[in-house]
Amino acid sequence: MTQPYKKIGIGVTFSPNLAANIAEATRLALKTNTALILIHVGGQTPEKDEKFASFMNEFVAQGGRYELVYQKGDPVEVILSAIKNHQIDLLILGALKKENLIKYYVGSIARKITRKAPCSVLLLINPSVDRVPCNHIVVNGIENQMTKETIEHAFYFGKTLTSKKLTIVEEIGRDEIGVKIDDDRSLKIANMLKEKRASIENERVEDIIHQIPEEMQKDIQVIKQPIFGKRGYSISHYSEIARADLLVTNSPRKTNFWQRLFPNDIEYILGEIPTDILIVR
Repeated sequence: MTQPYKKIGIGVTFSPNLAANIAEATRLALKTNTALILIHVGGQTPEKDEKFASFMNEFVAQGGRYELVYQKGDPVEVILSAIKNHQIDLLILGALKKENLIKYYVGSIARKITRKAPCSVLLLINPSVDRVPCNHIVVNGIENQMTKETIEHAFYFGKTLTSKKLTIVEEIGRDEIGVKIDDDRSLKIANMLKEKRASIENERVEDIIHQIPEEMQKDIQVIKQPIFGKRGYSISHYSEIARADLLVTNSPRKTNFWQRLFPNDIEYILGEIPTDILIVR
């Protein structure tokens, strides 16, 4: 695929993760030769200019291009406005860790932005100043009109980040099998139906993979993984146990389908983010 991003935006606040978030954004911008827009909700001051410049000096020295945007107002509206005004293709936001729990969650502001943003959103749960390899990418292969594009983005990130493995997860709801298991015979029938459905899903995904340029597939192991369970929860849990470094998933368009799907599928993922997540629009 061609370069999917021309401008990367990142919301910047003076939080403990500021240096790490900016480091992740600048590395990605350099690898993709993309302009970077830093969005700060608040007024401009010489002290802020100096602080942000100190984080960006090395980026500029390496040929990076960036713009710093200051704007007062509601954080959600400010960031959404910046996306539109600066034609941002990919927004980077930091996710937060729940107090005293080994879980991550998206705060109310980031959650609203994630729902409303017209561009793809990359949520970081564990940003690092020093580069941490992205070895394993998991991507949602659910049957959906956006899935082909989502898988293409996953391959693009895999190529860009020199990942070693990409797993395409095909979530299949248990209710799609349609067999009530109450004895050995019904269990056997259910297993046969599962195998048949998994085979169909694998063929569908294989057709998508065949459309991915060979250059994008070079040096990366591609795995197809059917999973039976509750959509959203299943892929989130799989990403955790597989120790994925990045989860890539669809974001349905803003329709009645989106409103119905979000609380069920995406909400599970956002409720307990297992790893960094890219939501593709």
